[in-house]
This record gives sequence, structure tokens and C-alpha cells, in this order.
Amino acid sequence: MTVMMPTIKDVARLANTSKSTVSRFLNGKPVKKDTELALRKAIEELNYHPNMNARRLVLNRTQVVGIVVEDISNNFFTPILKGIRDEFDRKGYECVFYTWNLNRRREVDFMKLLYEEQVDGLIFVSFTRRSREDVRLMCDAPFPVVLIGDHAGVNEIYSIDVDNANGVHEVVNYLYRIGHRKIAHIAGPEHAGAGLEREHGFREAMLNHGISADLALIVQSDWTHQGGYNAMKALLEVGGFTAVVASNDESAIGAIGAAHEHGYSIPRDFSIVGFDDIGISQWIYPPLTTVRQPFQETGRRAAEVLYRAMVDEEATAAPRILLKPELVIRNSCLHVQTDG
Repeated sequence: MTVMMPTIKDVARLANTSKSTVSRFLNGKPVKKDTELALRKAIEELNYHPNMNARRLVLNRTQVVGIVVEDISNNFFTPILKGIRDEFDRKGYECVFYTWNLNRRREVDFMKLLYEEQVDGLIFVSFTRRSREDVRLMCDAPFPVVLIGDHAGVNEIYSIDVDNANGVHEVVNYLYRIGHRKIAHIAGPEHAGAGLEREHGFREAMLNHGISADLALIVQSDWTHQGGYNAMKALLEVGGFTAVVASNDESAIGAIGAAHEHGYSIPRDFSIVGFDDIGISQWIYPPLTTVRQPFQETGRRAAEVLYRAMVDEEATAAPRILLKPELVIRNSCLHVQTDG
């Protein structure tokens, strides 16, 4: 018994429109709002599924994008991946996710997916510093590629990131406004591009206020609770500060724990600020002042840029897009009497 599957012609008839309009809609092209609603209703009623193989032959594209993630178990990547997926869902593309860190491969190894025509474009998502050599290989390839995170200073490649330095500028400016002049920094790990940018932003913001950052008050951590705890203990041995800018929330939470363990009260004795706005930050005591990253918007913008590059070879966009983070003020900071 042969089952007749619904066709584009059936969708067009039920939605009272043309086959060409249905085709435009299925290929992610804009149609009138009332037409879109009629098409969605018709597709749902008919349980219509496009013939992807035929569609790919006509378009000479796979209609698939590859998302290469450093570590897919990292919760920070979840909203980024959702932003990417949601944008490509709207455009009629499938997303295939790959991970490289756990199997010890390099990001650049996945460029073969483009050369083998398995995907139409790639988005690489990583918080790790990239080598200039690898990024140059990606940039010089004749395929659409977008990076999320570090771009190794290669300005010719499309890349999206949060303006980490700007986020720390906002933190230092806020602490300065509420009277702090002796400000310490718990820096991130050297392998993380964002950590280096945040440290650079800290030093720069301090200089903007006429304050030379005290190197004894800059202590490195590994972005874990334990790392922040250890860094705060080291800072307490040095002393002479009233506020701490931690490179991420986990370090800040560890620092608060160390301060409490040593008999100090936050924010009465020290103001502490984090970066990321992870879920637990608003529930610890005291609730943490931090910098919120636009993770989902980062993913959406990366997908938008990649799509434009895939469908229009003449398309142009700013190669490096930096999204502004948001300072979230809670209760871990206190005004202090300024001495000038």
C-alpha cells in the first residue's frame, strides 16, 4: 500500500498561496506575516516534511551547519548553543554539534567537514585562547567560518565575543564611584582569552582613574571556587585593599568563603564583584554584584553572521563583533569613605 506524502503543492493549496511562496518560506526567505501564519498552519495540518535531499540538490547546499564546541558539558555553552539553534531553526537549517576538547582534537581539524561538503558553514565555540596559526588556517579557507571567543588577533575572520574589558571597566568605575581606591583583582587562567582581556580591562580602568594597579594585589586563579578561595587567602596576607574584582563568579564566591572563614564580613570589610552572573550568584550571601554576559545573543549573532556569509558571497559584516555586558548591582559592595 502506497502512502501519498503531502507536497509543496498541497501546502500551497491549503494556505491559498503559490508554490513559489511556499518554497521561499521553506528556504528561510521573508514572506508576509499573514502568509507565514497560513503556511505554518497548513504545514502542521498536513504534517508536511520537505524532501531534504531534493532541496539540497536544487540549492547545492547541505542545509546543515556545524557547531564545534570546546566542551559540550560546560553549562556556559548552553545558552550560546540555544541562540545558534533557534536562529537556524527559523532559517530552515539543521545544526550538528561536535566537541573537540574531550577527545583531544584541535578545533581546526573540523575544517575537513567543510572541505568534504558535510556542512555549509562552521561556528567554533571556545573560551580557550586560540593559536594565531590555527585561526589563520580557518580564515584563509574558502568557506564561511565564525568564531565565538578569542580570535588570536586575526581581524579578517568573522568573530563574536563579549566585550570583557568593557565589563571590567564598568565594575572598576562603579567601585570608584562608591569610594574604593585600593582595588585587588583575582585574575583568570592564562589559557583563557577572556581572563586576559578582563585583567587588561582592570589595569586600564585603574589607570583611567589615575591609579596604578598594585601587582601584589593581582593574584591568578583557575576560575574555580577553590581557586578564588586560595587567591583571596593570598590577598589577605598582603592586605591594604577595600574591594576585589574577581575574573568570574566562581572565583568571587570562593573569595567570599575565604573572607568569611577569616572572620571578615562582606561587604562591611571588603566589597567583592564577580563576572558572568551564574545562577547561584543571586542566592549566595550576600547576593553577588556581577557582570551579566549576553550568552544567548552571542549565539544568535554568530548564527546571523554565518548565515549571511553562506547565502551571499558578497555579504559584508564587521569581522569582530563585541557585545556589551551588563553590570548587575546586588549586595556584595558597600560605599566607603574616600581619601581622595
